[in-house]
Order: sequence, then C-alpha cells, then structure tokens
Amino acid sequence: MKPKRLIFFHPDLGIGGAERLVIDAAVALQGLGHKVTIFTSHCDPNHCFDEARDGTLDVRVRGNTLFPATVLGRFKILFAVLRQIHLILFIKFTKELDRLNPEAFFVDQLSAGVPLMRYWYPDTRILFYCHFPDLLLVQGRKSWVKRIWRVGFDTLEGWGMRCADRVVVNSEFTKGVVEQVWKGLGRERGIGVVYPCVDTKGKSNDIVNGHQKPLWKGKKVVLSINRFERKKDVGLALAAFAGLQFKTGSRLVIAGGYDSRERENVECHEELVSLAEGLGLQAATAKNIVSASSIPDSIDVLFLLSVPTSMKYNLLDSAELLIYTPSNEHFGIVPLEAMLAGVPVLAANSGGPLETVLEAETGWLRPFDKIDQWTEVMHQVLDILPEERLKKMGEAGKQHVKAAFSERKLAARLDEEIAAMISEPRQQVTELAEVLLFVAVTTMGLVVICTVIKNVI
Repeated sequence: MKPKRLIFFHPDLGIGGAERLVIDAAVALQGLGHKVTIFTSHCDPNHCFDEARDGTLDVRVRGNTLFPATVLGRFKILFAVLRQIHLILFIKFTKELDRLNPEAFFVDQLSAGVPLMRYWYPDTRILFYCHFPDLLLVQGRKSWVKRIWRVGFDTLEGWGMRCADRVVVNSEFTKGVVEQVWKGLGRERGIGVVYPCVDTKGKSNDIVNGHQKPLWKGKKVVLSINRFERKKDVGLALAAFAGLQFKTGSRLVIAGGYDSRERENVECHEELVSLAEGLGLQAATAKNIVSASSIPDSIDVLFLLSVPTSMKYNLLDSAELLIYTPSNEHFGIVPLEAMLAGVPVLAANSGGPLETVLEAETGWLRPFDKIDQWTEVMHQVLDILPEERLKKMGEAGKQHVKAAFSERKLAARLDEEIAAMISEPRQQVTELAEVLLFVAVTTMGLVVICTVIKNVI
C-alpha cells in the first residue's frame, strides 16, 4: 500500500497493554512510510511509553479541558465518552483534523465517536481495534441501577463498532466472544485478527543476546508477572508452588503492576500475602531491586511491587519458568516476553495463551482448576528435566515469537487490513443523520401528542 495519512484516536495514552498496542501499531505503520498522528485526551509525560514523549510519534492531547476523567473515581465511562466527543469536535471545528487530510482512522477501546467521524468524513475509512467488549468487562451488573445505567453505553458501543468500516481484534479468542455479542459485526469479510507484538529488536532483545547477573545466586526462580488484581488468579501460583515436596533452592517471585491509590491492588497484595502464609510459605515484599536482591535465603515467596521495565528484564533473565495464571485472558503479552527471553511458559489452557504457547515446545498449557498439574510441571522444570531440554524449549520460544509476533508481522497485518478497507466500498449502516432525524421526529411527535391531550383536557 502507498503511504497514507493515518490518524489514531485513543482515550488515555498511559502504560497499559492497550496503550502498548497503540504505540507499537503506530510505530510499525510509520516504519512502512505512513504518516501517523495520535490524538488522545490524556498523556502524562511521566506516565507513558517512551515513544509517546521522545518525539518518535506525533502525539497531540486534545479534548481534555471541559470534562474530568472521573468525579470522585466514578462515572468513568460517561466522561470517557464526553472527552472523546469533545476531542473530535475540537479538532474538527479548529480545522486541525482537516489540515492533516486523513485517509484512514485507527480507533480503539472506545467506539462512541465513530458515528461522528463517519458522518463528517464520509470518504475516510475507519478501522476499529477491539481489545475486548467493554460491556463484558463491567463489574457490578447485579445491581439494577448499574444495569439501567449501562443500557445506553452498551448500545452506543455496539452501534459505534458497526459504524466502523473494519473491525479487528487481538486474538481468535476475542473474535469468538465479539461474534457472540454482536452478530454479523464483521459483515461478509468477518472480523479480522491482528496479534499484538513484542519488542524483538530493542531493549528486551538484550536478554536474548546476553545474560545478566542472576538476582539470587543459587536460586531457581519461578516467576509470575501480572497486575495485582483478583481476576489474574495469582493465588493459583501460590497453591501450586506450595504443593512442591522439595522447595529448597527455589523461589516463587510474584511481580507486577501495583498502584497504592488503587484499592484492589492494595487488597489483592494483602490477600496474597495472607494466602502464602496460610499455605506455610515464608513471604516478603520488596519495592526495588536493592531490597529484592538482599532478602534472606529462607524466603519462599517474594512479592515485587510496581516493577520497572529494566527490572522485569532482570527477572526474566533469572527465571527457570514463567507461570501465567489468568484464565480466559484476551491475549496476554507476558508469555510472549518470557518466550522471547528464552523462558518456558506454564499457562492456563484457555484464552490467548492457546494461540501463543506451543504445548511441550515452548511451554505447557494446563487447566486452571487442576492445581496438581501445575505443581507437576513446576517439579519437572525445577528438578527433573535436563538443562539441555529447557534450553531447547527456550530457543524454540525465541524463534516462535520472532516469527509470529514481531513488529514486522504487526506492521504487515495492519497495512494489509487498512489497504483492503480503503479499497472496498463503504457498507451501509444506521447513520448518525438517521438517528438524529429519528430523535427529532419522535420528539416532535411527543410534543404534538402532549399538546393535543392538554387541549382536550
């Protein structure tokens, strides 16, 4: 495809998995010669990926002056929608978007503004990247108030996605879920799958090319990397590790994203510490590499909070096995990072890992409810399998990731999807103008009816 002017829209350009995908996609397409601009309602230079702040990408923060992100930590979806609409209105009426002469839009995470984009730019195609249906991520639907509150937002999410010219997702697992939620969403072509990538050429590749000094000399490390959230089921790692008959010389390290302002992060960490102690494991918590490297040998489980990227690389370089406990994970980037580092992976046999981990070649897939099977794999890696076998699996993992989940692969797939989308005629959907007309006619009808009733009475 000839170079195009591509415009990205993302709500909050922080440091999450969705943000990593957006940054990687933008850099990958830019590398193919496309001109890329990212519009977002929020991007904190102190809390974003390097490419968003060092000039690698053209990132513009707009639509953040009228509405806050939340009010007292609530109404997040409402204000996310309002901020996206504000952003679109701002860059439209200031002519900023017109001056860029966009040829395609890349929208992800929030589809509310897609009908507006489609109405104002009928010749500009829109690709929507769905990480996972938001309506399935919402908690607290047992409350009738919450169910009523979400009706409009759930409807808007579906309509917005149908207004996109092309919908792609991050895995076959997510594709299946989306197809169940919104029948016929992909039209004749179906919904596309574009896998996220990992950095196969940058800092993470340093692990592949050379080992660093082990963090704990003489310790075989089983590593878990996940946010401190209950849905990640990290307790499974603790239960499986506790089942090992001989733990001398080994250690379970549980590392991940942790924000002391997030109540669930704090509670989850406290619950995991209590669980570890209840299983008879000696646990400790560290917040930096200095305190982590100096813990006593007697510690069975080490919790590491808010692990920076450089320390994550050190942890992977020190690990014998990466244990990935979430079930029905939408995709899961951590297993890819581990395999790229030459570390075999043990993951739940559901969701994204079914598409990334090759059984007995790059790792193992086991049922999340069969703890003894997880313990057995740990035992095999720590005590039974020869080092040569583990090295062979590690090398297979590296090659697998480089072949299927590289930046080049992501760039090629997105380029292919965008080219096909631009070349096809736009499909008919319920347009914004039709909805506005319906609302106007309905309102006028109600006014007339109320007037007649009032006159009769």
